[in-house]
Amino acid sequence: MPANSPSQLPVYLLTHEFHPSKGGIATFVEELARGSAAIGHDVEVWAPRGDTQHDQQFPFSVRRIDLKGSHDLSCQVAMARRIIRQHKKLKNGILHLCEPGPILAMSYLQFFERFMPRKLVITFHGSEILRFAANPFRKFLVNQLIQRADRLTVLSEYTQNLLEEKFPNSRNKTLLTPGALRENFVAHHRDRSTPHTTVNILSVGRIHPRKGQLLLIEALNKLSLELQSRIHLRIVGTGNKHGYGDRLRHAAKKSAFPVDLCGEVTRQELQDLYTEADLFALTSTPHKHSVEGFGLVYLEAAAHGLPVIAHKTGGVSCAVNDKVNGLLADPKHPEQLTAAFERLISDPQLRDTMGKNGRQHATRSNWTQAAKAHFENWNLD
Repeated sequence: MPANSPSQLPVYLLTHEFHPSKGGIATFVEELARGSAAIGHDVEVWAPRGDTQHDQQFPFSVRRIDLKGSHDLSCQVAMARRIIRQHKKLKNGILHLCEPGPILAMSYLQFFERFMPRKLVITFHGSEILRFAANPFRKFLVNQLIQRADRLTVLSEYTQNLLEEKFPNSRNKTLLTPGALRENFVAHHRDRSTPHTTVNILSVGRIHPRKGQLLLIEALNKLSLELQSRIHLRIVGTGNKHGYGDRLRHAAKKSAFPVDLCGEVTRQELQDLYTEADLFALTSTPHKHSVEGFGLVYLEAAAHGLPVIAHKTGGVSCAVNDKVNGLLADPKHPEQLTAAFERLISDPQLRDTMGKNGRQHATRSNWTQAAKAHFENWNLD
């Protein structure tokens, strides 16, 4: 078998977020595992305990670990123990640290050569870079781990620049592998050439200050009463970080236009909401050491033919092409956000054009390409 054969080394993906979680990292891990299996790798995902009824349906193995799925010390220890127990297998495999939890666990074990894998790949998403860099001890540990890694990957140019700024030794070993739609993603397109009388606006994301749902409502409340009378906002997501969900419910009740807080929905219900919508909006904004590194949900909205309104922050511009499939506003200038809504609510032809552009934009990458970038072309001598 050739030295760089894609099926020569097994792949072990370590994560604290996985199915049935619906977050971006969970989707990233599942789809990257699918793509890796598709190109011939023997793949095993190490994931937190949870609903396992679908695990046998994946084209890869899932090993459930007794951890909560947070990044606290107990979860780091549980993940580190699993690495120690399986270190002989890892000696002939590729270990992929998919998100912050496994990175922290491995940052302690790296000083014991017996626990190091044949090849080490680390993916950075954005916010964890800021958190690691803010703590001198963690920064030291992560810096050492980056030096030991064989390959680093990021989903956006923003994240790559941030990583190289905070950890300069990441240069020359970081690959940009943009996110993509789920392998089984299907978009049911509604004919939007004849627009609804009401403009249905959809927002999908965790209810959290970084996702900016309150800013979205505030921007819409600044529209003229005539435009407000034409809109209907639906917000999908759960959470109440620092009482943010309570404040969002209060703002929704006070708005002059209807706001539906849909909570958690099934995949079919979400599909129906996308189909009914005319416009997608998720106004993420930096919050403490948290930033939007990419945003797979923007691609899903674009694939459904929806123009997108978002903030120009973090890696969002890699998912939303400004003035092509959506409009990006500066989060420091809230009037830009209101102006973006005014423009798209008032112009159904522009919405239709941007929606069509978005379908092409959303399919520019796939997970097979990402898997090849992550796990192929090694020098195994």
